[in-house]
Amino acid sequence: MLKNPSASGRSRSGNIHFREFMSQHRSLRAASTLGAKRNVLKRYERVELLKKRGQWKDGDRVTGLRKTKPAE
Repeated sequence: MLKNPSASGRSRSGNIHFREFMSQHRSLRAASTLGAKRNVLKRYERVELLKKRGQWKDGDRVTGLRKTKPAE
């Protein structure tokens, strides 16, 4: 047994104690920090875009929307 149980990162009971914060994977960071342009629109964004293009009629269903490319 080790004289200093915390030297291995584990206590005597076997629980792991983290001394440093773990890093976060790039894909999990907030969208604002990535700075990349999204190529997929949310449903409300697609409806707004279709309205601007005149391809949306009142009473249309919001499910099964046609494909739309983001406005540039």
